[in-house]
Amino acid sequence: MQRPMLRNVLMLMSLAALGTGAVCLLLGADPPGFMLLIWGGILLAAVVYERFRYKPLEQARPGPGWERTSERFVDAESGRTVTVYVQPASGERQYVEE
Repeated sequence: MQRPMLRNVLMLMSLAALGTGAVCLLLGADPPGFMLLIWGGILLAAVVYERFRYKPLEQARPGPGWERTSERFVDAESGRTVTVYVQPASGERQYVEE
């Protein structure tokens, strides 16, 4: 299963759990309703967090103050070699396609 499709399936599952939990609460089924709301919320938060946590690959090398690390890997989506740069002052990392 490809990553974007998996993300969509997980998003759909989380929304379904949230909706089902809301319906359960409206019908008076409190314990399952609360559990569905909690787990649906956790899953939704995880999918959204993953989307913003992992940065996209940059096309150009970063500016001054960045150091090239020895860390290199092949990106699974593009098949290109990626080099990691780090800014020592902040610890921020950038991923650059080579």
